[in-house]
Amino acid sequence: VQLQASGGGLVQAGGSLRLSCVASGRTLSVYHLGWFRQASGKERNFVAAIRISGRLYYADSVKDRFTISRDSAKNTVYLQMNSLEPGDTAVYYCAATKKVWLGAPSAANANTYESWGQGTQVTVSS
Repeated sequence: VQLQASGGGLVQAGGSLRLSCVASGRTLSVYHLGWFRQASGKERNFVAAIRISGRLYYADSVKDRFTISRDSAKNTVYLQMNSLEPGDTAVYYCAATKKVWLGAPSAANANTYESWGQGTQVTVSS
């Protein structure tokens, strides 16, 4: 499956953004989906994931601020980001996998995912 992320931009602290990731080639309804982010000079870190079943997983740093969702009709996964902080500045990547996995540690492991989007930059100013 090919993934195309969009929706990034420059926002002030406390603001909101919604990232979108559109899939082509395959229906997203048969994939587990995730969002990761990578700040400049740092490793890629888990943000959120949604299983085919709808079960949700979040990194502690974004819990209660970010919401992951999927729209099967639009073949799109979203990441609604509220109360943004300068520490949220990063390139955000969407990812998809058909691998069988269980539990939060697997959701947060980049190696679980087989397909990646190209990334969209989010910059939060103080």
